[in-house]
Amino acid sequence: MSTSSPEAVKKLLENMQTDLRSLSMECKKKFPPVKEAAESGIVKIKTIAARNSDILATLKENSSEVVQPFLMGCGTKEPKITQLCLAAIQRLMSHEVVSEAAAGNIINMLWQLMENGLEELKLLQTVLVLLTTNTVVHDQVLSKAIVLCFRLHFTKDNITNNTAAATVRQVVTVVFERMVAEDERFKDIVDQPPPVQGNTNRRSVSTLRPSAKDAYMLFQDLCQLVNADAPYWLVGMTEMTRTFGLELLESVLNDFPRVFLQHQEFSFLLKERVCPLVIKLFSPNIKFRQGNSSAASPAPVEKPYFPICMRLLRVVSVLIKHFYSLLVTECEIFLSLLVKFLDGEKPQWLRAVAVESVHRLCVQPHLLRSFCLSYDMKQHSTKVFRDIVNALGSFIQSLFIVLNTGNPAATNTSTGGSGAQGAAQGAAQGGPGAGGQGGSLTTQAAFEYRGTWIPLMTVSVQGSAKATYLEMLDKVEPPSIPEGYAMSVAFSALLDLVRGITSMIERALAKEEEEAVHREANPDQNTQLEPGAHLVWEEMVSACWCGLLAALSLLLDASTDETATESILKAELTVAALCGRLGLVTPRDAFITAICKASLPPHYALTVLSSNTANLNKAYSIQGQSVQIISSSSESHQQVVAVGQPLSVQPQGTVVLTAKNIQCMRTLLNLAHCHGVVLGTSWQLVLATLQHLVWILGLKPGVGGALKPGRAVEGPSTVLTTAVMTDLPVISNILSRLFESSQYLDDVSLHHLINALCSLSLEAVEMAYGNNKEPSLFAVAKLLETGLVNMNRIEILWRPLTGHLLEVCQHPNARMREWGAEAVTSLIKAGLAYKHNPPLAQNQRLQLLLLNPLKELSNVLHADIRQKQLESVLQILQSQGDSLGPGWPLVLGVIGAIRNDQGESLIRTAFQCLQLVVTDFLPTMPCAGLQIVVDVAGSFGLQNQELNISLTSIGLLWNISDYFFQRGEAITQELEREEAALQKQAQEKGEPLNRPFHPAPPFDCLWLCLYAKLGQLCVDPRPAVRKSAGQTMFSTIAAHGTLLQQPTWHIVVWKVLFHLLDCVRKSSTTADKEKIESGGGNILIHHSRDTAEKQWAETWVLTLAGVARIFNTRRYLLQQLGDYFKAWEVLLDHIQSAALSKNSEVSLAALKSFQEILQIATPVKDSAMPTDALAAMGVPPVLIDPLSAPGPGRPLLRSDSMLERLTSYNGAELQAPPPGEESALEDAALWWSAWNTWYRTGTDSTRPPSGGTGTDRPSFVPSQPFLTALVQIFPALYQHIKTGFSMEDLRKLGVILHGAVSIPISSDASPFILPSYTEAVLTSLQEAVLTALDVLQKAICVGPENLQVMYPAIFEQLLLFVEFSCKPPQYGKMETKHVANAKYNQIQLFTPAEWVALNYVPFAERSLEVVVDLYHKTACHKAVINEKVLQNIIKTLRMPLGLKYGCPSESTWKLAVSSLLKVLSTGLPVARQHASSRKFDTMWPELANAFKDFLFTKSTPPDNVSIQEFQKNEAIDVEVVQLISTEILPFAIFIPKDFVGQIMAMLNKGSIHSQSSSFTEAEVDVRMREEFSKVCFETLLQFSFSNKVSTPQEGYISRMALSVLLKRSQDVLRRYVDDERLSGRCPLPRQQVTEIIFVLKAISTLMDSLKKTQPENVDGTTWAQVIALYPTLVECITCSSSEVSSALKEAMGPFKDFMQPPVSRVQNGES
Repeated sequence: MSTSSPEAVKKLLENMQTDLRSLSMECKKKFPPVKEAAESGIVKIKTIAARNSDILATLKENSSEVVQPFLMGCGTKEPKITQLCLAAIQRLMSHEVVSEAAAGNIINMLWQLMENGLEELKLLQTVLVLLTTNTVVHDQVLSKAIVLCFRLHFTKDNITNNTAAATVRQVVTVVFERMVAEDERFKDIVDQPPPVQGNTNRRSVSTLRPSAKDAYMLFQDLCQLVNADAPYWLVGMTEMTRTFGLELLESVLNDFPRVFLQHQEFSFLLKERVCPLVIKLFSPNIKFRQGNSSAASPAPVEKPYFPICMRLLRVVSVLIKHFYSLLVTECEIFLSLLVKFLDGEKPQWLRAVAVESVHRLCVQPHLLRSFCLSYDMKQHSTKVFRDIVNALGSFIQSLFIVLNTGNPAATNTSTGGSGAQGAAQGAAQGGPGAGGQGGSLTTQAAFEYRGTWIPLMTVSVQGSAKATYLEMLDKVEPPSIPEGYAMSVAFSALLDLVRGITSMIERALAKEEEEAVHREANPDQNTQLEPGAHLVWEEMVSACWCGLLAALSLLLDASTDETATESILKAELTVAALCGRLGLVTPRDAFITAICKASLPPHYALTVLSSNTANLNKAYSIQGQSVQIISSSSESHQQVVAVGQPLSVQPQGTVVLTAKNIQCMRTLLNLAHCHGVVLGTSWQLVLATLQHLVWILGLKPGVGGALKPGRAVEGPSTVLTTAVMTDLPVISNILSRLFESSQYLDDVSLHHLINALCSLSLEAVEMAYGNNKEPSLFAVAKLLETGLVNMNRIEILWRPLTGHLLEVCQHPNARMREWGAEAVTSLIKAGLAYKHNPPLAQNQRLQLLLLNPLKELSNVLHADIRQKQLESVLQILQSQGDSLGPGWPLVLGVIGAIRNDQGESLIRTAFQCLQLVVTDFLPTMPCAGLQIVVDVAGSFGLQNQELNISLTSIGLLWNISDYFFQRGEAITQELEREEAALQKQAQEKGEPLNRPFHPAPPFDCLWLCLYAKLGQLCVDPRPAVRKSAGQTMFSTIAAHGTLLQQPTWHIVVWKVLFHLLDCVRKSSTTADKEKIESGGGNILIHHSRDTAEKQWAETWVLTLAGVARIFNTRRYLLQQLGDYFKAWEVLLDHIQSAALSKNSEVSLAALKSFQEILQIATPVKDSAMPTDALAAMGVPPVLIDPLSAPGPGRPLLRSDSMLERLTSYNGAELQAPPPGEESALEDAALWWSAWNTWYRTGTDSTRPPSGGTGTDRPSFVPSQPFLTALVQIFPALYQHIKTGFSMEDLRKLGVILHGAVSIPISSDASPFILPSYTEAVLTSLQEAVLTALDVLQKAICVGPENLQVMYPAIFEQLLLFVEFSCKPPQYGKMETKHVANAKYNQIQLFTPAEWVALNYVPFAERSLEVVVDLYHKTACHKAVINEKVLQNIIKTLRMPLGLKYGCPSESTWKLAVSSLLKVLSTGLPVARQHASSRKFDTMWPELANAFKDFLFTKSTPPDNVSIQEFQKNEAIDVEVVQLISTEILPFAIFIPKDFVGQIMAMLNKGSIHSQSSSFTEAEVDVRMREEFSKVCFETLLQFSFSNKVSTPQEGYISRMALSVLLKRSQDVLRRYVDDERLSGRCPLPRQQVTEIIFVLKAISTLMDSLKKTQPENVDGTTWAQVIALYPTLVECITCSSSEVSSALKEAMGPFKDFMQPPVSRVQNGES
C-alpha cells in the first residue's frame, strides 16, 4: 500500500494522534511543556485533516510544528520518551512529510542525543531513514548527519561501532545515489557545459547541482581524512581510521564510477586527490625489502602494513578497472608498482596479495587491451602489459628457484609452520589426500622441478579472480600463506589471461567475419570497422607471448598432474592458434615448438625443433625474455608408457615416451585438427614431431594411408605398455581424422599442409638413401590421405602433391617407392572415381590434370613402379573406362610407353590393358584416340621381349581395322568435326595443320596410320612378326581398302606399299647368311629358314605377293590415279630386283607376282559407269600431276610420262585422247613396260657367269622352277604386246629361251627335277620354252602378213634346240657332268654340289617335231623360202644323222631321219618349184652330204644290237633310198647335175656290198645290208634305162647311173675271184658270197634291161663296159660255191645276144 493512498494517510493521521497522545501521557507528570505541545499538536493535525484535501502536502508545510512535540520529547533524555519520539519521527519521515527546516531541527536534536550517548542505535536508524526516504537534507545538515554517524563509529561499544560503520557506508552510498538520481532527472536538459579550466581550487563547486555538491564535498573530505588532513565539510569529526577511509573510498569508486567519469569536478578529485594519496600510502611497501629489517622490528612506518596495503591494492584495482581511461598515467604507475610487488624480495603476503591483484586484472581482457593500447603501443612508454605478463612468468620461475635456493623466506615465520600449510592445502584442495591413505600426498596435484615440489590448489573458479587475502579486511596482522597458494594463483592468472585475451580476440574476429559476410551481402551499407584493431591484438600477443611461453613451458615441464598438464597444453594451444589467426609466425612457431618438444622424449634430436629454438641442451631462452629457463628436468616422476626406436639415419639406442608425451601428442593432434587453418608453415614442426612419435610408437601405414599399429621392422626394440596400447588405435584414429579434417582448411592452409608433408617426405627420402633401413612412410601416407579427402578441390593441390610423389616413386629404396606409387595411383583412381562438380566428362582440363601423373610414371625406370602404374591403368579401365573421354590419349600413352628393356611381365600387364581397350572401349573412345590405339598396338608389335604379344597385337590391329570398317561413317563424321575445329584453331594461329598424312581426309589418315604401323611391323627383325604383319596388312587393305578415298590410294601405294617394298628389299639384300642354330628354347628350325637371309626371303615373298595382289585386285581404282604408270614401273622394278635376287624362293615368288599382275585382262568399263569422274569434269586424268614420289630403283624420267607418249602417238599437240583410246594406249604402255622388265629379268638371270673355270662354284645359278616360271610368263605377256612385237623382240626372246634351257641344275636338286634318264620326258622348263614358241608361231599364223617374216627366226631357235640332242649347251665355262654320271647317292654335305646338265634329248626331239610340223605348214611362205629354212633344217639334221649310233640317244637319229623324210616330202616340191630362182642352190650339196653321212655312217652300231634291231635300222636306210627314188631322181631335170651325180655315186656305193675285213660268219650275217643294197641297185637300174626320157637331163641321169652300176659290178667280181683264189679250201664269208650272188643277179637283170632298151638309148661306153664284164665272169667259173655257180649261169646266159656283130655299125661310125 503506497504512503499516499487515502487509507495510508488516514492511518498516518491516526498513528500520529496516538503517538502524541502517548507522549502527552508520558510527560504529564515530569515534562508539562512537552505535554502541552503534544496536545496542541493533536489539534493541529485534526485541523489539517479537516481542512485540506491534500493532507500530506499540508502536513509537510507544517511539519516543523508537527514535529516540534516529538523533538521536545527527545530533549527530555528519558529513554522511553526518546524512543517513542524517535519512532514517531521515523514514521513521519517514512511518509515524506518532513520539510527541510524540520529535518534540520531533527538532525540537531539527534546530534544532542549523540553527544549525550543516548539511544545510539536508534539514532543511527533515524538518520538512515531520514536520508533514505527523501532528499530534503542538504549541505550542512547532511554533513552534520554524516559526522554524527562517523562519531558513533568510534564509540566504545562494538555493536554501535559496527552498526555505525554500516550506516556510514549506507549514507555515503545514499549521497551518491541522490546525485545519480539528480543527474537522471536533469539528463534531458542540456546544460551549458562549464568552461573547462585546469583550476586547482577545491571549492569550485558552484557549477554543481545540490546533490552533486553534497557528494563532492563528502568525497573530498574522505580523501582529506584518509590523508590525515582536517575535513572541509564534515565539521565535527573527532576520529578517523585510514583503513575505514580507504574502504569507503573503494566502495564509492567501485559503486559510482559514472559520477567520476561524467563530472569534471569529480574527475579532478580523482586525479588530484585520490591518486597522489594512494601513491603516497604505497611508499613503505615500495621501499621495503624482505630481510632488511627483522620481523620483530617495531618501526611501523617503514614496514608494510597488511591492512592498508591490502586495501590500497583493492582501491588500485577499482581505479584501474573503472577509471583507467581518466588516469592513464597514474595507472601506469600503479601497474608498475603492482609488478614490483611480485618481486622475490617482497614479503610473501605482499606477493600473495599482489598476485591476487594481478589475477584480478588478468580476468579483464578488455582492460588488458587498453593497457596495451595506452602503454605498450606508445613510444617512450613503459611496456606495462608485457611487464605484467613477464612478471607473472618470473614470479612462477622465482617460486621454483627461490624455494630451491634456501632463501630465508622459505623458513620465514610469515609462511607459517609446515603443519599449518598441510592443513591449509588440504582445506583449499577440498581435502583430497589430506586425510586418506595415511596422509600421503601422492595424489596431490603439484609441480615438481629439480627437486622443488609445489602443490597446486584450487584457488578460484575459472575466469573469476576470487581473492582470498584481498578480502581479509578484518585481519590486522599479515596472514600465513600456504605453500603453493601463490603458485596456484599465478597459474590461474596465467590461464585466465590466456583464456581472456584469446576469447576476446576470437569474438572480435568472429564478429568481423560476420560483418564482412554482411558487407558482401549488402555492399551498399557502409559499416566501418574499428581501425587498428588488429594492430592492438597483434601488439598484445607480441607483448605477452614470450612471458607466457617461458612460464607455460616451465609449468608444463614441472607439472605432475594430468589436469594441470591439460590446462597448460590447452593454453599453449590457444595462444598458438591465436597467433596463427593473427598471422604472427614467430610466436606461433615458438608455442608449437614447445608442444612438439614436450611430445618427444627429453633431449630428442629433431632438427626442425632445434633450429627453431636457440640452445637445446643448456637453456632455452624465449625470444624477448631475459629470464633464462633451466632446461627440462629429468622427468623422473613421469610414468613411462612406451620404449621405441628414434627415427634417424644412424641407428641409435632406444628412447622412452611418458604418459605426458602422449598427452602432449594428443594436444598436438588437437591443434592440427582444430586449427590447421592457421598453422601455415608450422605444419612442418607439427608433422615432423608426429612423424617421429608415430615412428617411435611403431605405427605403419595401411590402405588409404591410415596408420595402424604394426611391429617395427628393426626387431623387438619397440615396447608398448598396455596403457598406450589401448591408446594407439585412438591416436591412429585421431591422426586419420586430422588429415580428414584437411577438407575444411582453406586453400592456402591446405597448401601449407601439403608443402609441410612434402618437405617431411623429402627428408625421409634423403634419410632412406643408401641404407636398407625401413623408411619412414608417414609423410607419403598422409599425403595420400590428405589428397583423398580433398577430392572436391583436388585441382589446387594436385600438382605439388603428385609432383612430390612422383619423385618418391623414383627412390632406390623399394619400400619407399612402392608407397609413392601406391599413393599416386590411389589418388588418381580416387580422383577419377570422385563425383566432381561439374563432372569430369565436362571438365576436360581436370581430367587431364588427374591423369597426367599416370603418364609421368612412365618415366620411372623401376619395374615395380611401372607394374603398379599399369595395374592401376587396368583398374581404371575396368572401373572408369567408359567415361575417360579426353583422357584416352594419356591413358593410351601410358599403356604404350613400353620399352624393350622393361621385362616381360610389365609388357604383359600393359598388353592386357590394351586388349581390354580394344575389346571393350573402342566405341566409347573419342575418335582422336583411335590413331593412338593404333600406334600403341603397333608399339606392342614392335617390342622384342615377348613374341606372342607381338603376334597378338597384330591380331588386335586387325580387330581395330574391323572396327573402323564397321563404324566408318560415325568415325568419319566425328573426325571431320574435329578436323574442322583444329583447322580453325590452326588458321587463327596462322600455322599449318599439323597432322600425319595431311591433307588426306581424317578417316583415311586413320587407315594410313594403321597401314604405316603394319608396315613397320612387316620389317620387324623377327620373322614370325613380319609374316603375321604382312598377312594382316594385305588382308586389311584387301578387305577394307574400298573405304579409302581415291587420292588416299596414292599415299597407300607410294608411302605404304612401295616404302615397305623398299625396306624389305634392303633388309633382305643385307641380311645375315649365318646359320641360326635354333629358334630360342628347343624349337628346331627347318633348313629352309635357318639363316636370317632365308627368313627375310620369306618376308620379301609375302610382301611382293601382297602388293602385286593389290595391284591386281584394285587395278581399276589405281588406274584412275594420275601416276599409275609410274607406280606400275616401280612395282615392276621391285619384281625384277626380287626375281634377280640370289634367293631362289624370292626369285620364284617374284615371278609368281609378275604372273599375277599380268593375268589381268584389261578391265571392261561398264557402260553404266561414268567413264571417269575427272574426265567428266573435263580434266584428262593424265594431266593431273602425280605426287612427286619417285619410285625406288631406277629414277623415272619425267619425260617418260604417259601423256607425252600418248600425245606423240596421236600426233595431237595438247589434246588428250578420248577416254577409251587413251586407256588402250595406256594399257599398251603398261604391257610394254612389263615386257621390258621380263626381258631384263630374263637376260640377267640367264646370262652365264663370266669368270672362273668350273672349279669355282658359280655365285648363283637360277633354279629350274624359276626359269620355268619366267618362261611361262611370256605367253600371257605376249597376248598384250603382240601387236608391237618385232623381230628385235623375237631375237631378245630367243636369247633368253636359249639361256634358260642351257642352265644346268645342281646335282642335289636333280633327283627332284629330272626324270630318270631312261624316261624320255621333257622338264617343265623345256615344255614352257616350247609353249612360248608355239604361242608365237600360232600368233604369226593368224597374224597379218608382215608377221610372217618371223618364221625363219622361230625355225632358227628351234633348230638350235634340236642341236642339243647331240651337243648339249654350255653354261658359261661351267663344267657339267652328264646326268647319268651325277652322284645321286653320295651327295655329301659341305662339298660343293656338282652341276648336272639336263637330259636334252627329249627336248631336242620335241623341238624337231615342232620344226617338222611347222615346216609342213609354212614351207611355201616367202620368208621361209628366202631365209633358206629348209637348208638350215637339213644342216641341223646332218649332225644326228651323221652321228647315227654315236648319238646320245638312239631315238634321236631315227627321229632325225623320219623328220628329214617328212620335211623333204614337203620341201622338195617347193624347192623344185623355185629351182629357177636359185634360192635353193645351196641346199642341194647340204642334202647330198646329209644322205651320205647317214647312209654310210662312220659310227658302228653298238655290240648289243639284235638282228631284229639291225633289220629295223636297215629298213630306215631303205626308206631313205626310196625317198631318193621317188622324190629326187624322177625330177632330175630340176636338180643340179652335181647333186644327181652325188646321189648316183651314193646309190652305187650302197648297191654293192663292200666286204668287211673280219671273217666271222656271224658278223657277215649281221653287217650285210642285203635289202639296202638291193634297193640301191634297183634304183640305179630303174634310173639307168628309163624309157620315158623326156629331156636330155634324164638321159644323163640314166647314163650316169648305168656306168656307176657297171663299174661297181666289175669291182665286186674281181675282188671275189681274188679272194676265192686266196682262200683255197676255206669257204668265203657268208657276206661276200651273198654279195657276189647279188652282183651276178644284178648283171643278169642289167642284161635283160639292155635287151629291152632301144639301142639308141644306150651309150656306146655302156656297151663297152658291159662287154668288159664278160672275161671277169668267165674267171668266176672256178668258184666252189654252188649258189655262186647257179647265179653265174644266169648271168652269163644273156651274153649270147652280144655274140652277133651289130649291123652297119662301122659305116655309121664313119658317116
